Amino acid sequence: MTAEAGWTAEAGWTAEAGWTAEAGWTVVCRDGDLQPERGAAALVGDVQVALFLTYDGGLHAIDNRDPFTGAGVLSRGIVGSRGGRPTVASPLHKQVFDLERGVCLDDETVTVPVYGVRSRAGLIEVRVR
Repeated sequence: MTAEAGWTAEAGWTAEAGWTAEAGWTVVCRDGDLQPERGAAALVGDVQVALFLTYDGGLHAIDNRDPFTGAGVLSRGIVGSRGGRPTVASPLHKQVFDLERGVCLDDETVTVPVYGVRSRAGLIEVRVR
């Protein structure tokens, strides 16, 4: 995503534009930057986050690190659903993760962190702590 006048990745719109991110939330992109059923990666502090927008308008944020391989690839996974729940399949070994709970549906003893995500004032914000 490219920088524009008035835009900063850490604080959203600059003071001149009159908008800043709420404490604990980090602006990662604009609403229109996410494509339905395609992942995007964002670096929030030192945490790699995988962001997803589902066709029903749901926003989801999980850790980008595949717990089976240690690679930061979940944002490149295949988005789908299982039992009515939104999922992403790792692009490496195809383990499927529930985007709402972070649980691996192929091995429920394995999970990925799930982060807060919201759309506010036309911007997507993530909370990792």
